[in-house]
Amino acid sequence: MRTLTAVGHRGDPYRVRENTLPSIGSAFARGADAVEIDVRLTRDGVPVLLHDETLQRLWGHDVRLDAVTAPQLKELTGGGIPTLRDALTAAGAGRLMIDLPGASPEGVRTVVGLVRDCGARERTYYCAGARTMLAVRAADPDAEIALTWTSLSPPRRALIDALAPAWLNYRFGLVSRELTDALHREGLLVSAWTADTRRTMRRLIAAGVDSVTTNRLDALEDVRAESGR
Repeated sequence: MRTLTAVGHRGDPYRVRENTLPSIGSAFARGADAVEIDVRLTRDGVPVLLHDETLQRLWGHDVRLDAVTAPQLKELTGGGIPTLRDALTAAGAGRLMIDLPGASPEGVRTVVGLVRDCGARERTYYCAGARTMLAVRAADPDAEIALTWTSLSPPRRALIDALAPAWLNYRFGLVSRELTDALHREGLLVSAWTADTRRTMRRLIAAGVDSVTTNRLDALEDVRAESGR
């Protein structure tokens, strides 16, 4: 039986503010095998953890992240938004799944280079759409890639050959046993996001997925124990 990987979505966001060091720590403490984080760059090119383009939703400032420098960001948020370097350190031996929303090729190179400089390549993998993942592959030929795919039409063979992803990363509603069986025959692992109900988690596990990303690690831990995975 395949082992199921539990991934904390942006940390443990139902308990601690997402994409922060305490949220990452809480996720690992609650049984996460990996934590998904979102990484964007400040105006001066520092990779930090933030999903949105602006600080409005989480931090109450109607300011674009790419309009502020890292020192300005620290002042605006009281140091609440960590740098990627800080997150890599705080995760210790834990695995991080780096999502790169809206990343430019230059931004991808900056992030991949930082991961390499921190000696974290073996415990880090990347997820995003095809264009961003092609930039990751160009920056690091050995990077572990989870290609985010939002269609039931399979990726073209040429794309799979160019990317050599370890994972295909699907929205949970697209996943079926037929899909996972077909991808497993191709030697690919299947991850699903973002499942927050026990019913959905059970369905995904029955479908044979290898990883589930969730905001509710407690529920996933219960369901994983039920299934023996």
